[in-house]
Amino acid sequence: MNADERRYLTDKEDFTILEVQDLDVNYGGIQALKKINLIIKKGEVVTLIGANGAGKTTTLRAISKIVNPRSGQIIYSGRNITRRQAYEVVKLGIAHSPEGRRVLARQTVLDNLLLGAYIRNDQKEIKADIEHQYELFPRLSQRRNQLAGTLSGGEQQMLAIARALMSRPQLLLLDEPSLGLAPAIVREIFTIIENLRATGVTILLVEQNANLALQIADRGYVLEAGSITLTGAASQLITDERVKKAYLG
Repeated sequence: MNADERRYLTDKEDFTILEVQDLDVNYGGIQALKKINLIIKKGEVVTLIGANGAGKTTTLRAISKIVNPRSGQIIYSGRNITRRQAYEVVKLGIAHSPEGRRVLARQTVLDNLLLGAYIRNDQKEIKADIEHQYELFPRLSQRRNQLAGTLSGGEQQMLAIARALMSRPQLLLLDEPSLGLAPAIVREIFTIIENLRATGVTILLVEQNANLALQIADRGYVLEAGSITLTGAASQLITDERVKKAYLG
């Protein structure tokens, strides 16, 4: 962490919502993450950028407890969640919109949204939240009874994000939301992400389109071969010659 980032984090009024400390993750005999350290403040958009295979998706999967770390700690809102189960992490307020969308293709848009609220039993508020998702994503409202597998790629991505929001998360993990989408749809998705930030949702964004990610993020971390090699304010990273050369073309 450089001096400017420390100053930013000290000055920021909101509390730390997530802190990852010395996180190691192995896949078999391969070390996928090596002593990862990152901090996210409430209300921030923080992005992880890096090449394919750098460890970005693994970092999100470790936070959401899809994979278990070999060592290190994950602290969320003051709680150590390193050994929690995935469903417990969702209940605590972390939602994960995975790479590849992973919608239930043979279920309707509505059924997918209901699945996102599986940890809740407040039926009246669930219904209200579904209507809220339809306001955020008007295309989903038009297709509420359509099978998710018949949606376009952009619509499936909207559904994946909306489904994650149905658990009312404080922290939203977004993995490659622009993957495979046309430029116009990518811009629409990123506008939605900015709108979500305005509602107070904290976002950890993994994105190969580093230029777009850094344009909307507060801060960023650069991952290379499982290690964080660079961190700082997004406005600094987007002008950093090393980042430009490696990720911004």
